[in-house]
This record gives sequence, structure tokens and C-alpha cells, in this order.
Amino acid sequence: MSEHTASIRWSRDDRAFDAGYPREHAWSFDSGQTLRASAAPGYGGAADAVDPEEALVAALSGCHMLTFLAIAAKKQLVIDRYEDDAVGTLDKNADGRLAITRVVLRPRVAFGGDAPDADALARLHESAHRNCFIANSVRCEVVVEPQAS
Repeated sequence: MSEHTASIRWSRDDRAFDAGYPREHAWSFDSGQTLRASAAPGYGGAADAVDPEEALVAALSGCHMLTFLAIAAKKQLVIDRYEDDAVGTLDKNADGRLAITRVVLRPRVAFGGDAPDADALARLHESAHRNCFIANSVRCEVVVEPQAS
């Protein structure tokens, strides 16, 4: 068992609190890093800040990658590069509420040395998906579509 923390800080400062209230805030982590965050631009947020929806997609993608790399290392496969252009879809869920309903991961993996065949690669991704902590924590559909590297 482990705990993971984040500190969220928002302040109105001297700005009005009305429909145009500021959405920008800070996310701080135990590593000492702080990210500038905001609502998505479509909800009055800043386009140059990370929004919670993007962070969820990044967390799913990052968790899949880290799990995939761990499995590959145990199998003594050498990975030279891993890239993913993940996409999350905000839509109404079965209850009619807005939610991230689907995240598509599109990993591209470059192997050093012998690469597994397509079936073995699909099994590696399936194992990574099945063992990803974040994928096991969300209700949305997570689809893995491996891409050619």
C-alpha cells in the first residue's frame, strides 16, 4: 500500500468572483514540482495551462508506458523509444453526466535488438493494460491501439 499526494492552491486575489472568476491554480507534488493548471479552454480556462482532463489522459498513458517498460525489462527486451499520442473524449456517460468516457492510447515502441512479432507485442500491451494502476482505477473505456514505430 502507498499514498500519493497533490496540493492544489487557488486564490481569487483581488479579482471579482462572478461568472468570469479565474480558473488558474497550482498543482504541487511531493517531488517539489509545481504545475500551472486551469480549466479546459472551453470552460473558461487558460489554453497554456494543464487541465484536469489532459492530466487524466497523461496519467493513463504514462502508467501504461511505465507498466509496459517494466514487463519488457523482465522479459529482457530492450526498448529504445516509447511514444504515445493519447486522446481522451469528453462526452456524456450512461448517467447523462459529462465524463471522460474513452481514452485511446496509441503507443509506438522502438526496440533495440530483436523486436517481438505483432502477436507478442499485442500480448505485452494487454498485460500492461491489465496491470496499469491508473487503468484499473477509472470507469472510462481505455483502448490500446499500438502503432508502427
